[in-house]
Amino acid sequence: MSAPIAKSNQTKRWQEMDAAHHLHPFTTHKELAATGARVITKAKGVYIYDSEGNRLLDGMAGLWCVQVGYGREELAEAGYKALKELPFYNTFFQTTHPYVAELSAKLAEVTPKGIERFFFANSGSEGNDSAVKIIRYYWNLKKQPKKKVIIARDKAYHGVTLAAASLSGLTSMHPQADLPLPGFVHIACPDWYGKGGDMSREDFGIKTARALEDKILELGPENVAAFVAEPIQGAGGLIIPPSTYWGEINRICEKYDVLLHVDEVICGFGRTGQWFGSDTLGIAPDMINMAKGLSSGYQPIAAVGLGPKIGDVLFNSDEEWSHGFTYSGHPVAAAVALANLELIQKEQLVEKAGGASGAYFQKKLAELADHPLVGETRGMGMIGAIELVKNKKTRERFAEDLGVGYRCRKHCFANGLIMRAIGDTMVLSPPLVITEAEMDELFGLARHCIDLIAKEISVI
Repeated sequence: MSAPIAKSNQTKRWQEMDAAHHLHPFTTHKELAATGARVITKAKGVYIYDSEGNRLLDGMAGLWCVQVGYGREELAEAGYKALKELPFYNTFFQTTHPYVAELSAKLAEVTPKGIERFFFANSGSEGNDSAVKIIRYYWNLKKQPKKKVIIARDKAYHGVTLAAASLSGLTSMHPQADLPLPGFVHIACPDWYGKGGDMSREDFGIKTARALEDKILELGPENVAAFVAEPIQGAGGLIIPPSTYWGEINRICEKYDVLLHVDEVICGFGRTGQWFGSDTLGIAPDMINMAKGLSSGYQPIAAVGLGPKIGDVLFNSDEEWSHGFTYSGHPVAAAVALANLELIQKEQLVEKAGGASGAYFQKKLAELADHPLVGETRGMGMIGAIELVKNKKTRERFAEDLGVGYRCRKHCFANGLIMRAIGDTMVLSPPLVITEAEMDELFGLARHCIDLIAKEISVI
């Protein structure tokens, strides 16, 4: 038997295999091949560990998703039980199974009022792609086939399929695939810190909401099918709308008979302090998309939830709905998601995020606002952003080619913290199970890394 490979050699071997054969999401592969991918080998609680034994506090809960933390045996056991009993069967051919039936009933308990019917997919992108088809199908069934245009927002992120990327307002995603597709238009987002100027938050909220009304009138209400938006924009820079925004959006959609599809992929399952961002922000959705926290990332699963306005029309149609995936409502994924929701309820993680834990997180976040490099901190529940700026008073940002946020992120990784950089906006979204002591560690590391980038900038 050959001797065990030294850890550093094993890491190198994995990196070489990865560079030769693996295409990563949102990656410059030539650059990654030169440096070698970070190899993550295990995780427990709020920490992940790489192949060299380094421990990192995961301030992003994976990708906004590991609500219950890593290594939860309850979820592993639920998946193992399903794998033994029913490793797979589809939900085509007028067939169901206990896991997806019980998950659907559980979702009806926790989703916003009226959302009671669910279609299952495998990712948030697939969910939003499905939502686009549902929206078009709904208006065809209503004998209004001209209502096809879907309005979304600048800086929105709704996924990467052709339709979901067309919904997305992150324009860097568009050129490589000749997007957006026809029928998708975008309006300004409620980014008060970046675009509000001298306006009050409240006035800016009304102004940006009415950009939707202006666009509907420009296009003609008879041509507009839906407005699609995240409660809080995540990948666009953690944009929290002013308090006046969503009430006006509700009014406009109702007035012009425009469907309101709310993308809850990031905000769902306790992140904002209630079960869904729609609950926290007073949104009245006709339809929602959810993923990530649905299974805490333990299994790929997403769901589109329908309110009665859409659901009743689809369910009362005599026409077969021609849509679905092989793995829609996969039994193992559904079993794990159900166990995850039960664990969230048992440990009262939503209540904690909206109560003591969320309050402590927001307190520690706000304390960073005194840093000379921090122009603003903002957050809600267990999600937060830190704006790194050149001038706190004028909100002037650093030159893009300095890559201040990216440099800060590198310092974070080197010092045992995962904090995401969206431009020069640093973002945190830790597991909901994080303790106060772990939050102290997180924000201590965050301040240290911001200090490091401040020193680095001073000598550039």
